[in-house]
Amino acid sequence: MDLRCALEELNQRLAHQGTRLRLEQRGQRLNLRGPLPDRHDPGDSRIQRISLGLSADRQGLVVAEQTLLIVQRQLDRGQFRWDDWRSSSVDGSSRRTAGDAIEDFERAFFADPRRRRSPAGSRTTWTSAYRPYLRRLLPLCGDGEITAQRLTETLSSYGDGSRSRQQCATALAALAAHLMIDLPQDWRQEAAGYGLHQARFRRLPMDAQILEGVLRIPNPRWRLAYGLMATYGLRNHEVFFCDLSPLAEGGDQVIRVLPTTKTGEHQVWPFQPDWVERFGLRQLGDTSDALPAICTDLRRTTLQQVGRRVSEQFRRYQLPITPYDLRHAWAVRTIHIGLPDTVAARMMGHSVAIHTRTYHHWITRRDQQQAVDAALARQHA
Repeated sequence: MDLRCALEELNQRLAHQGTRLRLEQRGQRLNLRGPLPDRHDPGDSRIQRISLGLSADRQGLVVAEQTLLIVQRQLDRGQFRWDDWRSSSVDGSSRRTAGDAIEDFERAFFADPRRRRSPAGSRTTWTSAYRPYLRRLLPLCGDGEITAQRLTETLSSYGDGSRSRQQCATALAALAAHLMIDLPQDWRQEAAGYGLHQARFRRLPMDAQILEGVLRIPNPRWRLAYGLMATYGLRNHEVFFCDLSPLAEGGDQVIRVLPTTKTGEHQVWPFQPDWVERFGLRQLGDTSDALPAICTDLRRTTLQQVGRRVSEQFRRYQLPITPYDLRHAWAVRTIHIGLPDTVAARMMGHSVAIHTRTYHHWITRRDQQQAVDAALARQHA
């Protein structure tokens, strides 16, 4: 019997006995999960986890079951204390160092079935969105363990309102959840800042500047890459991972970003549609070989490295516009023309929450303007 079946059988037996606690596998570790006293209000309870520090194997499962029964007895007698489960691992060994904890978190990250669907995208996400922030945490912890204070210190090392600060908060929150560490209640407020800095907010390029920018690019292949990003709001690497056949003569111009990318498959419409002709993108419908010849074999490169090539080329041509300026400008363009935020977010391959946070100013202005227009229309009716 494999471990999954053994876990299911054990949990069914516990349920039959009336025990609400369960064991679960997260990555390569076993956890206990169920209704436990609230850490801040012991009189209340909610579904929480205890990290048992046990390997997800048959021997670990035997120890985990014994531990669950101990926890259940403590709960029944009103003797459960969180401090008993924070100071040491279940097997009596000392707690893991920060380095050990991060290695375990990395194994769990890649073991997640959802991550396995897109290995290349997962490697890119880990390399760009997790590893840099975990590396900054390590020196603060030294040979000690990871604590909420160390996580807060790491977050505070990034500038207020910076995108790096928000990304750091996301990575550290995932690590804290894995390690069962309670984050400060104001963590969301401290993490605020995803989106455009005030300085960049004021200088997003106008459409005329975007059209002028392409004239600075001498290489026709890179002009096409620039045109794709401007017309479809693509991420740097997505330029090279799209089905562009709809751009062929007679096609509907709705391109498909492939599932191998960072956020998976999604379709994108052109805004402005006439830019397809303006940038000469029709030729890409017949062959993507017209784009720059860079390595896109994800067995030998990563999405991050592909994206970096694009940024480097923009700097090489000394363009006054960055790749993400083109993406942000595309998003703002959809807001101005009234495209629903849910639709625009789906086309950009991110959540509505991220879309709303990033483009809050423009969305708020649009909604207020619509309300004002409706009020004035009623007044004159």
